[in-house]
Amino acid sequence: MSTSHQPPIAAADPTLRRALVLAGGGMRVAYQAGAVKALFDDGLRFSHADAASGGTINLAALLSGIAPDELCARWRSLRVKDFSALRPAADYLHVTHMSALGSADGLVRKVYPALGISIERVREATGIDASFNVCRFDDKTVVPLPQSALDMPRLVAAVSLPIFLPAVKAHGSTWTDAVWIKDANLLSCVERGARELWLVWCIGNTPVYRNGAFNQYVHMIEMSALGALHAELATIADINRRIASGETVLNHHAPIVVNVIKPDVPLPLDPDFFLGRIDAATLMDMGYRDARRVLRARVPSPLAPGATVMREPGVGVSFRETMSGAFSLGVADVREGTRAKTRLVMHAAIHIEDVAAFVADPQRRAGLTGHIDFEPWGRAIPAQSGVFGLFSPSEDPALTYMVYELGFRHQGTDYYLAGKKHVRLGSPLRLWRETTTLFTHLHLGTDSTGKVIGAGLLRLGPRDLLRLLRTVHATNAPAGRAAAAAVWGFFRFFSSELARTYLRRKPRGTA
Repeated sequence: MSTSHQPPIAAADPTLRRALVLAGGGMRVAYQAGAVKALFDDGLRFSHADAASGGTINLAALLSGIAPDELCARWRSLRVKDFSALRPAADYLHVTHMSALGSADGLVRKVYPALGISIERVREATGIDASFNVCRFDDKTVVPLPQSALDMPRLVAAVSLPIFLPAVKAHGSTWTDAVWIKDANLLSCVERGARELWLVWCIGNTPVYRNGAFNQYVHMIEMSALGALHAELATIADINRRIASGETVLNHHAPIVVNVIKPDVPLPLDPDFFLGRIDAATLMDMGYRDARRVLRARVPSPLAPGATVMREPGVGVSFRETMSGAFSLGVADVREGTRAKTRLVMHAAIHIEDVAAFVADPQRRAGLTGHIDFEPWGRAIPAQSGVFGLFSPSEDPALTYMVYELGFRHQGTDYYLAGKKHVRLGSPLRLWRETTTLFTHLHLGTDSTGKVIGAGLLRLGPRDLLRLLRTVHATNAPAGRAAAAAVWGFFRFFSSELARTYLRRKPRGTA
């Protein structure tokens, strides 16, 4: 009895010739789930797909029939520590001869089932031509396994990074992660007929070379993965030149277009995810935001190394904050909005890329990613843009704002949630209320100039504050003094502003 099924992402139209390419990136590929949701919500479906390294996890889930929304929900509830599994204790007595530091038991027994991966359903998926890249160590080649040939041993091998996970014996060969040779197989899609490629890229690409064994292991992956990607982009550029001169190349008569979805700055590395400095929800919000940016621009990526270049941030600070409260549609007054029985929850991750520059900037603005839960509309609605401001000035010298703004889409319409905490010179008895109460308005459109269609008050409770404090950490800083100095610098600025406002009661800029 056939168990064939058409996954939600499948186009079921071979003439579409659109490919989804999911590159690697370790556990950080949670980012891809958010990016795929943005593409799916925008109506994109795919006739082709390809994945390598960590990207095979998401592609296997999608081909198992998991819809992008459900994939995001599964990542959100996944225990990140399930990725790790130790070997028998006796193995560590002979560490220099171990096949790897860990085992794949956590992947097979916990992660794959939690994400809804079924090898049988992957094989039976219709309406999409997909491949999974694995390195055959015997001859050091990358094999793009068609979905119909995928099995559990080689799905595990696809993410078996040397040193950390053992190589896999299957079908008379030794198999391992392909990332050292290729982390995105664009040409496999092109050769199979894809003309429009959407690549979701997670690996960092800045010119900064870091000290330390782990950092340099990461750099080796970056060099291998990006070197291969740049070669593939150059090959596609050459194919397009030949097509422009009148040739038919690999049965292509029209140029091949590549769209790269990537972060502006490198994503946190797996240890940050494992230690809770970032979570899957934040990574998915980042992926959704970056994909929406590419979708809005609709400008193909250059077929050159610049396609994946990222900014190198300074030493920064990041934290996560959750606020909730009564919120009503159809009103413009926040007090009126609090009479509603419906509640809105804002989940925000604040990214201060450079603490020193942030403190020196009079506007004190930083990036924000996040999502909202709003009972009439649903849960985990991701933001496509976001702004955070801390003690930002107003026209009144006695008043500053803490600003939280999220732009998002719901059922094809753009909305903008703009909130401010009003921090005014006065009695210290007002400190808690003012620094934890967010006056919030919902606007139509992509910024706060649009018509107000909803309002309410969101609050940060004592437990929310404790959870926030546990998430504060330095970013782009080596562990030790530099990280501690960044966090201390942020808290010192924050406490000095509170003292100025509620103890000294001096307008900003006064002695």
